[in-house]
Amino acid sequence: MTTPNARRFEKHNALVTGGGSGIGQAIALRLASEGAAITILELRPEAGEETARLIRESGGQASVTAADVSQTDSVRAAFSALERLDILVNNAGIAHVGNVLSTTPEDLDRLYAVNVRGVYHCLHFGVEKMLATGGGVILNMASIASKVGIADRFAYSMTKGAVLTMTLSVARDFVEKKIRCNCICPARVHTPFVDGFLAKTYPGREEEMFAKLAAGQPIGRMGTPEEVASLAAFLCSDEAAFVTGSAYDLDGGFTLLR
Repeated sequence: MTTPNARRFEKHNALVTGGGSGIGQAIALRLASEGAAITILELRPEAGEETARLIRESGGQASVTAADVSQTDSVRAAFSALERLDILVNNAGIAHVGNVLSTTPEDLDRLYAVNVRGVYHCLHFGVEKMLATGGGVILNMASIASKVGIADRFAYSMTKGAVLTMTLSVARDFVEKKIRCNCICPARVHTPFVDGFLAKTYPGREEEMFAKLAAGQPIGRMGTPEEVASLAAFLCSDEAAFVTGSAYDLDGGFTLLR
């Protein structure tokens, strides 16, 4: 992992959605290690508290706000409680496996509610908060599925495509208001979700299928949450002050196969 750049987020308040595990947790830990005061927005507050505990034990500042990103009033209340917002990381999201035939209307609505409406809610209230204090930085978690066709990811790809285009729209509309907005498009990253998916879908074959999934990236392995967090920290920092409206592939060469 890249060595943290001292205290480049000192006096910055950052909110990370879905910061209780996986990529969201890694980003929260990384930003906190460089001085940011972290608010973890989590549907499962107990998971958020574990991340907050790790941050506090390392001398950082962290709090947890329980909220459902799919619910307007829940997100409104969470953002209203913030004194200031300098960095917003829209990480919360859910996955689904299926093509257009096997994806039910209920599946589509469930994915849309969290991955699209949830990001919209945080952008809607987050941009308003940033405008009140002179600007800020937004980072959305998209996916390579927003750029290339991946088998059996119909609904998921649809939602991540929306995240990509919301990123471009916010970047364009608020570039003159000192708000930068970018997104990261990861390929397969080894998170607890991957382990849970393998245990549920391929019981007894987890190791075999893990190796197969890892081999899907030309680099020969999955990414790590910490690698995503390293790029996230750069994009949220002043070192990326000239970067907005960009979608960064973090894919181990996956798009080389397309």
